[in-house]
Amino acid sequence: MKKLVCFFCFSAITITLKAQIVSLDKKEVSIMRKAIKHNKQYQELFEPYKQAAYQALQESPNPIAVIQSQGLLAGDPRKTASLKSLEDAYKIYSLAFAYKVLGDKAMLNKATEYLVAWAKVNKATDDPINETKIEDIVTAYDLIRDDISAADRKVTDTWMHSKADALVDSKYAKGNRGTAINNWNSHRIKMITLIAYTLHDDSYDTIITRELEKQLNVNLNPDGTTHDLVERDAFHYQTYDLEPLISACIAIYRATGKDYFRWKTTNGSFIKNCVDYMTPFMTGEKKHPEFVKSTVPFDLKRAQNNEKGYASGTLFEPKNGVNTFALAAYFDKSYNKIIQQAMQNNNYINWRMALNNFTAK
Repeated sequence: MKKLVCFFCFSAITITLKAQIVSLDKKEVSIMRKAIKHNKQYQELFEPYKQAAYQALQESPNPIAVIQSQGLLAGDPRKTASLKSLEDAYKIYSLAFAYKVLGDKAMLNKATEYLVAWAKVNKATDDPINETKIEDIVTAYDLIRDDISAADRKVTDTWMHSKADALVDSKYAKGNRGTAINNWNSHRIKMITLIAYTLHDDSYDTIITRELEKQLNVNLNPDGTTHDLVERDAFHYQTYDLEPLISACIAIYRATGKDYFRWKTTNGSFIKNCVDYMTPFMTGEKKHPEFVKSTVPFDLKRAQNNEKGYASGTLFEPKNGVNTFALAAYFDKSYNKIIQQAMQNNNYINWRMALNNFTAK
């Protein structure tokens, strides 16, 4: 019996000490902390998160029962309320990172307060475009999950599981729906992946592998376009498709070492090729008028609603591809130069690029 008790104690410790996959592990946090302490550029990048964290200490959580944004025009009160509530995501993310850098337990406690409030109020849905908006919350939770109490961890884990399970069984990924192969499915796969690795729940492994490989086979084209670029005629949607896929790929690589960024489909398509396809549009060598040939009526509705960037013929702005290339730079640092060209600043760096420098590969 004594040996059995010891075994379970050791198992519990092992589970607790599993490295963070979605955010930064302990060694990487140490690298980040030192870099921010000694490097002015990193200090400037961290400053907005630090200030947001201090501000969040004075505020209260504002969770919403159901996130509603997908399919709604700007100004719709349901969307406005959801986006206002989702400001909490940035606050939680800021509190988590500020806690890791500064070591202020008040920030950990406040981040936990926000997490538990969301876990108790917010309901899981099977709509990946609405659910993808809590990505920062998932990343923040991954960063501090081992630091919070078992009771708070249980509440938050249960909430996260409900999110992942709803997306696994999402009706939007079934049958002949366009959402089963377009950016919706990319976001669905990303969220399942990030939650699974945050919870260290390997029961999702087979689902993630199957769904990701299937999506890459139907969504990517050999010429470097994605299904969404062809359908919407907008790099706005090439980026919106690639970013969740790359985020999932980073987590999978960190967890398993498998490189889906360069993984080729049966027709020879691969994510890196789709990023490279955008390069001349990022450097200014080529221009692309957005949404000219879009076949999706909602794009026209947004243009008629005077939403920025949706008017047919609006030129793609290279800065709008920076986040895609910053994510891709995790796998290939040469993309940093393209980002700097796009931003017309040879010293440009953003938070994602900094995270790439903090994380081991």
